Amino acid sequence: MWKSRFIYLLILPTIIYFAIFTYAPFYGITIAFKDYKIIAGIMDSPWVGFKHFEAMFTSEKFPTLLKNTIIISLYRLLFGFPIPILFALMLNEVRHMLFKRFIQTVTYFPHFLSWVVFAGIIYNFIGPSGIINLVLVNTGLDKFNFTTNPDVFRTLVVITAILKEFGWGAIIYLAALSGIDSQLYEAAKIDGAGKLRQIWHVTLPGIRPIIALLFCLQLAGILDAGFDQIFMFLNPALYDVGDIIDTYVYRLGILQSQFELATAVGLFKGVIGMILIITANTIIRRMGEKSLW
Repeated sequence: MWKSRFIYLLILPTIIYFAIFTYAPFYGITIAFKDYKIIAGIMDSPWVGFKHFEAMFTSEKFPTLLKNTIIISLYRLLFGFPIPILFALMLNEVRHMLFKRFIQTVTYFPHFLSWVVFAGIIYNFIGPSGIINLVLVNTGLDKFNFTTNPDVFRTLVVITAILKEFGWGAIIYLAALSGIDSQLYEAAKIDGAGKLRQIWHVTLPGIRPIIALLFCLQLAGILDAGFDQIFMFLNPALYDVGDIIDTYVYRLGILQSQFELATAVGLFKGVIGMILIITANTIIRRMGEKSLW
């Protein structure tokens, strides 16, 4: 370690960051097992065992919250995960570098916008007074309620999530594609493989470890349906199809000051995420792919 002291010194700020903002707050998890009193503080608040977890599991809202969270997350995983891969494969075939860089810039720029700004842009298109509804009215059709219609809310969430992140997600796959030996493509051409065969037998196997790794990470966040995004589009008319665990925790903890129950719900979500990432990592490792550990 002493010989590599300068390398350890480089990662020291990262270690300090995680120690302060990730591991130190673990002590606050004890609120889930206490009848928390702000004046008394965490230390002197009385222990109540699993009282708040019982209240969580017996709540009438919990099954709806869990169902909405899982459905939205699965939709985002099912439809959102393959898009960056397909986009990276298509962009990798572009030979005009100026056009390729332009497309990359345009597609990953939305990643740098906050959901507040991006949702505002979306509302300008599909809101009650948005461009789409103005076109519908001017053509003699009725307005369509995009933003408060429960039937289209989940579709709206999935599409906007893909639009915002697919360009950024493709960067990792493009980096992996650049590391594939060009001689493999030349050998495939000699064997008579066309473009599709090259992609299937050379390109996809070359980036398969990255695909498995990112899939493992996304699967671990199956209960993380995206608070920022949902919060910006959610309203009381959509609670039955759009209210997720994170938005419920926000209302309990911030708006209603029920810190104990909010912490219990958040802890439940974290434990499930940990179980999922361990399971996914084990499966990927047994398949012979590169795993997280």
